[in-house]
Amino acid sequence: SMNKLVATPAHLGWRFIALLYDAVISIALLMFSSAIIVILNAGAPVTPGGFMAFLAFLFFWLIIGGYAIFSWRIGGQTLGMRPWRLKVLNADGTQPSWRSLCVRYCIASGTLGLGALWSLFDKQRRALYDIASGTLFVRLLAD
Repeated sequence: SMNKLVATPAHLGWRFIALLYDAVISIALLMFSSAIIVILNAGAPVTPGGFMAFLAFLFFWLIIGGYAIFSWRIGGQTLGMRPWRLKVLNADGTQPSWRSLCVRYCIASGTLGLGALWSLFDKQRRALYDIASGTLFVRLLAD
């Protein structure tokens, strides 16, 4: 039928392109977050290895995670995924739960994204974090 979209597993290149777009958004989020950290630290530089550095890292991780998880949950995609019609879905095509998206982010960030390389060998092009969270990374194409 016309104007029907079909979800097909997206290859590693699409993950990378979306990540590049989202890096620009992440930089803006990190700049804003850094300003908050500077204010909380009374304008003093954050000492590497110190408690404030740990808090800053945790804050940055939560801000980026919040952006990704919220985006995946609300529309199935981040801003970087939108132009390419990329989406995160459950294996059955439904919307993933908050919990599975949190698992997805924790594993993706915890493996520094290297879990995505598994998609080169998986029949459904799933990354390790997709397998663990029960999600699929797909591209919507006109039928």
